[in-house]
Amino acid sequence: MELTTVTGTRGIVTAPHRLAAEAGLAVLMDGGNAVEATVAVAATLAVVYPHMTAIGGDGFWLIREPDGAVHSVHGCGGASGSADLALYAGLDAVPTRGPLAANTVAGTISGWAAALESSGGTLPLERLLRDAIRHAGEGVTVTAGGAVIAAAKGAELRAAPGAYAAVFEPEGRPLAEGDVLRNPALAETFRTLAREGLDSFYRGEVAAAIAEDLAALGSPVSAADLAAHRATRLQPLSVPIRGARLYNSAPPTQGFASLVILALFDRLAADGPGGFAHVHGLVEATKQAFLLRDAHVGDPAYSDYDFQALLDDPQALDAMAARINPARALPWPQPPQWGDTCWFGAADGEGCVVSSIQSTYFEFGSGLVLPRSGIVWQNRGSSFRLAETGWNALKPGRKPFHTLNPALAVFEDGRVMAYGTMGGEGQPQTQAALFSRYARYGADLQAAISAPRWLLGRTWGEATTSLKLEDGFDEALYAALAQAGHDVERVGPLTATMGHAGAVVRLPGGTFEGATDPRSDGGVAAW
Repeated sequence: MELTTVTGTRGIVTAPHRLAAEAGLAVLMDGGNAVEATVAVAATLAVVYPHMTAIGGDGFWLIREPDGAVHSVHGCGGASGSADLALYAGLDAVPTRGPLAANTVAGTISGWAAALESSGGTLPLERLLRDAIRHAGEGVTVTAGGAVIAAAKGAELRAAPGAYAAVFEPEGRPLAEGDVLRNPALAETFRTLAREGLDSFYRGEVAAAIAEDLAALGSPVSAADLAAHRATRLQPLSVPIRGARLYNSAPPTQGFASLVILALFDRLAADGPGGFAHVHGLVEATKQAFLLRDAHVGDPAYSDYDFQALLDDPQALDAMAARINPARALPWPQPPQWGDTCWFGAADGEGCVVSSIQSTYFEFGSGLVLPRSGIVWQNRGSSFRLAETGWNALKPGRKPFHTLNPALAVFEDGRVMAYGTMGGEGQPQTQAALFSRYARYGADLQAAISAPRWLLGRTWGEATTSLKLEDGFDEALYAALAQAGHDVERVGPLTATMGHAGAVVRLPGGTFEGATDPRSDGGVAAW
């Protein structure tokens, strides 16, 4: 069935799983605000979409208040105090699975707490977590997308220490589409958080269970690491383009790159969506942004680069745009960044608009499922380099580079748009594709997401640097891109390789539009 843009008059929620969108809308209808609705979405996704996200991961928020103020929350954990080079002696890299991959604190719950603290919301935690508790305890049917990932990853995950096999392969095989996934331990964890408060995850009953399990499984993350963690509130980055100001999250996320891509493309000539100038221009802008990102973006405590100063300097951006050859591709041997993620957004009748994203990095993160709590723990720290110095080098307490970046745009005509996607290296590229189609070329919101996309670099399971394109573009485009020097690879029909995007827009009159990605199991819920 072809998706169409969903509209509403009192509030709207979009998420990559329909049950999560419905959970958020129910909160709005019960008098909650957009932040409270987004927490309900995030909690539900941790239950119904565990291959993509969990409360054992990290999360980032952009919030546009009714008065126009835009602020951010970083629920991002650092490396354990004992995660040093000696811990990985004899290894060339941090493992991507297992206990040594689970080397950073999970910051997601701290992000929820910080966002709620400043939201002015009045609903109790028990209400916000209600649907997540019900789905975890009673069970939820596995989607086609979830079944594909479970089958593909089962062999490398079922032998992991912990409860992965018990939760996700209870009959000795990966759960198939239509099977029921239950996680009663996670339901009980949510009940405890509702009773004790979200701080329990770091300094309460939940923290004690987490620390005991992590120690037993061989992770370096300790009770002291959990207790020391706090969410942070960094000033969002922003850049003006024609007709709007764009916002994204500051380092350690790659939000800077997302903004640079759109700022550079704003300076390029490109008459119409889906043509050579559009796709080539955004791909080449991506290369310029990624070169800068890879040189500077990481834990801000280890960098003195002024990201906002560059975004505020039109001449510097002009000079970067001038490096783009409108007819030829820059050779691209850059290594990809990995990651699988959930983006979701909400807007309420009071004018609050939220863009939020959370992730465990790889599908099912480190593969550790904590037996007492049912939590899937991230492997974000596997991106650290085992080096004494330099970019993203492992240090106790250091925050790893994040592909996660929620996006938000405030238009001069009064529209406010929250948008984003999962997809690691593809996140800034998908953001650029859907935003440019909607904002520059006037495409319908759902059409902007549903249209064929491209990705330079990383795909699920393959570290390639080709320019991958879905079917559906004009046939002449593929040949023109190859002739211009792009390493073109056609990947067939719409595919999750291109991410699971979504967007909500609050229109000037106070009504709403929302869209979800046909590549996901998503839904939009509005009233």
